[in-house]
Amino acid sequence: MSYLKKIIYNCKQATFLIEKKQLKRLSFREEMELRIHLAGCGVCVLYNKQSRVINDMVQQLFHDSLKNELKLDDAFKADLQARIEEGLA
Repeated sequence: MSYLKKIIYNCKQATFLIEKKQLKRLSFREEMELRIHLAGCGVCVLYNKQSRVINDMVQQLFHDSLKNELKLDDAFKADLQARIEEGLA
């Protein structure tokens, strides 16, 4: 199989490059391989879009959780303390 066909038909490599691209910069060769593959593979194009959406949502979730302090209300604390004491008795 020619090198070009290996690029075109290798979805496993393409998904790896899609994920790698979200973490760091791809080499010129990797970027070209990914572009060639995505030009002919609609499934991987969809995977790329979905992966970016999921990545953005996870980053937003962590960003929001770091921004907001989580606190337990007094009623929950009292209930938890009662359960602990009941379990120790």
